[in-house]
This record gives sequence, C-alpha cells and structure tokens, in this order.
Amino acid sequence: MPEHTEADVPVLAWDVLRACTMTAVQVGATRVLLVHHDGEVRAYQNRCPHRAWPLERGSLADGVLTCPNHGWSFDVATGRGVDPGDCDLVAYPCRIDDEGMVRVAVT
Repeated sequence: MPEHTEADVPVLAWDVLRACTMTAVQVGATRVLLVHHDGEVRAYQNRCPHRAWPLERGSLADGVLTCPNHGWSFDVATGRGVDPGDCDLVAYPCRIDDEGMVRVAVT
C-alpha cells in the first residue's frame, strides 16, 4: 500500500467491505467507489466514463464491474476498460491504515 500522505482521508472501516463487494463513499466533493477484490481495495471515481452513470448501481462479477446504464465493463483490479477497451476508470490512491481504515486521496 502507498505511504501515508496528508491528502488521504479515512472513509470506511476495512472490515465493512467483503470480498468482491463495492460501496460508494463521499470524499470532499467527490463520490468515490471502493471495491474490495482479491484481498485489496481499489478506489475509483463513481462515474462511468461513458455517460457519468453512478457505478455503485452496477454489477460486480469475476473481477469485472459493469455499468448498469449501457453495459460498459471494467477490470476492477486495474480500472482498465474491458468493453470497450479504450476507456478507463479514474483511479484514486488508497490504502488501509494501521487502524483498519480505508483511506483515499482524491487528487
């Protein structure tokens, strides 16, 4: 996990997330989607890059996040587009601190 920065803020207890689940949190003025996948947490802008639809309403299966609006899909481990392959999610640095809190830095 990345080193602590002054910009990252605690947003959710790590224990709240379960394997292959996701939840949206507010970080300042930004809605962030947290995804727990393969024992790690990822943080992405909670908007599909296609039409800005909230990804928290989408589905997550086998490491692929699918937007509920038009079916665009993304690899949750990398944020890269699966279909279409040329459109990626906006990722934010995140980590789990020593107290078990997920921390996110929205840059």
